Amino acid sequence: MKRFIVAGLLVWLPLAVTVYVLLWLVGLMDGIFGWLLTGVAAVVPSSAQLAVERLRDWPGLGVVVMLAVLLLTGIFATNFLGQWSLRQWDRVLHQIPIVKSIYSSVKQVSDTLFSSSGNAFREAVLVQYPRAGAWTIAFVTGRPGGEVADHLQGDYLSIYVPTTPNPTSGFFLMLPRADVIELDMSVDAALKYIISMGVVAPAAPGLVSRLPVARNPAG
Repeated sequence: MKRFIVAGLLVWLPLAVTVYVLLWLVGLMDGIFGWLLTGVAAVVPSSAQLAVERLRDWPGLGVVVMLAVLLLTGIFATNFLGQWSLRQWDRVLHQIPIVKSIYSSVKQVSDTLFSSSGNAFREAVLVQYPRAGAWTIAFVTGRPGGEVADHLQGDYLSIYVPTTPNPTSGFFLMLPRADVIELDMSVDAALKYIISMGVVAPAAPGLVSRLPVARNPAG
């Protein structure tokens, strides 16, 4: 009986989690749409407020409206006038204390993660963390720069070590290139491996190869 219950759980659990995430996204979009309706209702004449409030009762309308807003914003942002307007908007926000720090940081991260030309996670690698002899999968995000690079002697890589099963939190490390082992698996396969806590092992496309001049940091 235990085996049958576990087998049934393995069938329903992924579906339940998927449905939960989708419902959460729909609820989030409906919530944002509700805020927009509240703002519209505050500025339209009282004769039109009833019609605006009725829009709240349309199931799924918030999702459609938010997707349409994202689409129109993307079209606007990709033309000459839109790019000029966004540059002016960025310039204004960068003049506001506190706001400029938060906005610039979030914008740099989002541009790196979601831009078609960005490569936040360039490749999956193997590093020793949190101690020598304990290995974990990490991702190369670039190279140290600025003042930090001036204090590091040699060839270093910027590494992101995600946590399990939530890879959105983790640790940022700067390691010598020689201490990093390159993996043949794709970034997507490595993320699945991490999220599944090692249960879903990716197929080995070939032998693991070391980056140039690899050595064992333990000695």
